[in-house]
Order: sequence, then structure tokens, then C-alpha cells
Amino acid sequence: MLLLILLLVSLLKPSLLPSSLRRSSLLAPSLLASCLFVFLPTAQAQDDLTAENIPALSSEESLDLTPEHAPELAPELKQELHPSLDTVLEPLIPDNALTPTDDAEVKGKLALEDLRSFVTAFNHIRNAYVEEVDDKTLLQNAIKGMLTQLDPHSNYLEPESFEDLQVSATGEFGGLGLEVGIEDGLIKVISPIDDTPAQKAGMESGDLIIKIDNQPVKGLGLGEAVKKMRGPKGSAIDLTVVRQGVPQPIELTLIRDVISVVSVRSRVLEEHYAYLRIAQFQGNTGVDLKKVLTKLKDEQTINGVILDLRNNPGGVLQAAVEVVDAFIEEGLIVYTEGRIRESASRFEARSGDETFTWPLVVLINGGSASASEIVAGALQDHKRAVILGTNSFGKGSVQTVIQLSETRGMKLTTARYFTPKGRSIQAQGIVPDIVVERAKITKLKSKGQIFEADLHGHLSNGNSDANSSDSKESRESKNTDEELGTKDNQLYEALTLLKGLNILS
Repeated sequence: MLLLILLLVSLLKPSLLPSSLRRSSLLAPSLLASCLFVFLPTAQAQDDLTAENIPALSSEESLDLTPEHAPELAPELKQELHPSLDTVLEPLIPDNALTPTDDAEVKGKLALEDLRSFVTAFNHIRNAYVEEVDDKTLLQNAIKGMLTQLDPHSNYLEPESFEDLQVSATGEFGGLGLEVGIEDGLIKVISPIDDTPAQKAGMESGDLIIKIDNQPVKGLGLGEAVKKMRGPKGSAIDLTVVRQGVPQPIELTLIRDVISVVSVRSRVLEEHYAYLRIAQFQGNTGVDLKKVLTKLKDEQTINGVILDLRNNPGGVLQAAVEVVDAFIEEGLIVYTEGRIRESASRFEARSGDETFTWPLVVLINGGSASASEIVAGALQDHKRAVILGTNSFGKGSVQTVIQLSETRGMKLTTARYFTPKGRSIQAQGIVPDIVVERAKITKLKSKGQIFEADLHGHLSNGNSDANSSDSKESRESKNTDEELGTKDNQLYEALTLLKGLNILS
């Protein structure tokens, strides 16, 4: 196909060709010979292979569609005609296409003649596949194959997926509330989003979805799996998941709902200690966080803050930068590097913005990915926070969405993230300063021991009202500690650490 295009250009509009190709007076005849060879199933046949001219075969016979002999060209003409695929495609590449920097080395350039096997395979599939398949479908499948073989995050976006990508960044969409990826052909849960059907059903980071409505997902593809998990609000879906440490697959029934993600939540764990939860980084996350912090500052004295990024799958990069900017006065937050000019970026704290200087503990786990890791890594490098929990997910790559047509696009990995000290997050994640595994702790029941305060009509303590108030505050603090200790041991350890940091400061 490419050779045919080049032939037409050379005959009708030679000025569009690179100068190295225009110099050859034998260009058009030679291209015609090459085109005839590439598009012929054998050296003798001159018609496209169609259902009508395929000979009938017995069960013992087979059809050999391999070209027999290529027309031999003089070496100097070969070099002139086939310098590289880049040279031939140059007139066809749009002006806004992503290109590597001048000093970036392009390895393994494909010679134009090496493309012959692709075109030959394309023709054989188009003409001889058992069912009819159109050229557009074959081309889209070829693009999908190129992207999916690169890494788990590069993929082709068909119209529905292209639209879904734009919708998911706004914070409201229909489905289950799962951030997912693909691993060995299975759908892997990166993290369930707070207050969604997935989170309420007990799905966990690291779960592998092996069936959707009793249909295996192996080989289904990420886009198709996500499409199956979405549906009308109130409709049911059955998921079969495999969980590490659980011997048998787990069967779950979830009810789809409209997923409206509240990016920032806050509460006071106990007096003077605030808890902030960022479920996902959206466009408004940075602004919302600063509003919450300002309100806390105005309402009471704050001695410390816990920032919970557990099971936060990431999101908008700029939002992550704004979150870090709220806690540091100046300095580098994150930078990216890749092979194209657009991929080289540096993000720094803006001087003059209000900075909240309270002691800070950040919670992370295996479900903390991408933008969450940028926040944790930057605060760790600046020694602004203590990172507590378990290793993060390790997604340190940048994806660029490239529009291919009005309704289709592709998501291509174009860069890696680096923390201020130059650490790559990719496939390593953020290692916490203090490792605390999530544990389920059961509170021991008392064996019926009775205290003075349990006796009916017992005498009061006799303290003044002020002391009574202090005693009440102490009891409330004790109750909070006990509740956290049994329900969320990581949060309990973070609060205990925060109190210690407050004493030291």
C-alpha cells in the first residue's frame, strides 16, 4: 500500500517526494515493479486473490500463498529507492506529529523493503481468511497490536474508550468504581474507589478478575473488560476474583451505580489532629484540599495532619503538584523525561502560596499509584513528611493521549516520572519510611472484671469542672485510639507517630 501511494505521488506530484528520491529517473518504473510484486500472491499472477479465483482444494492439498521470487534490482537502485521507511513517509506525516529530540537516537530503523512481509500478510489475511474482513478493521487491529505489545498502559482508543477517558477525568461515570490494569491477560485491580459498589463489596487492591458474568476474561483485553463492567445503574454483575492467600476463587455480585468521586474528605480524628483522605486526583483536587486545610486552620489549633493516599490510583498530574505545593514552600516537586521534547517537564512549588507547616504523616499501600506516588515521593525527598504503610504500586510512567481521528485515539507511554532526588518510580514504587502491614486486630473481651465506676451509686471523682472536662477529653482520646487500633492499625500507628512528632516539634 505504501509503495502504491509512493508510486502515485511520483507520477502525479513528484515535488512532494524527498530530493533523494526525485533524483532517480527510474523511480516510477521501479516502484511499479515493486508494487506489482508486493501485491501479487505469486510472481506470475497479476490479479488480487479473491474467493472466486482460489482453486478448490482437496483435504490433502494446501494453498501456498508465499511469493516465489522478487524482481532483482541493481544495488545502487535499491539504496536509492529504499533508504528507510522514515524517508518515504516524511511527506505523509502531519506537522503536529510527535518526533524525537535532535539528540535522541532512533534505533533499528525499518528499511522500506522490510515492510514487504507486512503488506504480504495484510493481503493474505484480507483475501484468504475464512471470514470476510475489511481493510479498516485489519489496520485498526495492526495498530492495537503495536501498542499493546509495548507496555500495559499503551493502547488503542476506539470511540467508546476515547469518550470514556474524557468522562473519567471529570469524576462522575457509571460502573463499579474500580481502577484496573491488565496482567498476564487477566484484569488486575489496582484499587477500588471509596464509597463505590466495588469498595462496598470488599474488593481489594491486587485482586485478579478471572470471570465477568461467568465469562473468562483471558485474552479479552482491558478496553473490552471495562466495557463489560459498565452498564445501567441498578443492574447486577457477577465477578469471579482470585485473591492472594485465599485458596478458592471468590464469587461477588455487585450492583452498578453512578460513580461520583469525592476527591477530598476530611475529619478530626481527635482534638487537634486532622485526617485527610484523597481518593483520586481530579482537576479540582488541589483547590479542594487547600480549602479544607484553610477551614481546619481557622476553626481550631491543628497539631498534625494525616494524609491518606492508600488505594488512590492516581489521576491528574497537576492536581498532585498542587497537593505537594500546599505543604512545601519551594523546590522541585517532580520532573519527567522521554524521547520527545513535549515529555521533558519540571514542576516546582510556587513561592508566595500559603504553605501549611503542620507535622505530616502520609499513608500509602500497594494500591497507591501514579499521582499518589508523585506526592509521597516529593514529600519524602523534601523530608516534609513521614511515609508510613507498605510499598506503593510502582507506576511511574506518563501516557500521552493522541487523537488519530475525530472519534479515535491512542494512549502512548511517552515519559517516566522522577522524584526531586532523581528516583524513578517505575516498577519500584515508593518505599515507606516506616513499614506497617495492614492487620486485622480483634479486641480482647474482658472476663467480667468489675471496677468501682461500674457500681451503682458510686461516689464521684471529686475533680473540678475543668478537670472533669480534661478527663472527658482523655476518655474520648482513649476511645478513638481503641477504635482505630482494631479497625485500622495503619491509621492508628500514623496517629501515634503524629503525636510523637508534635511533642518533638
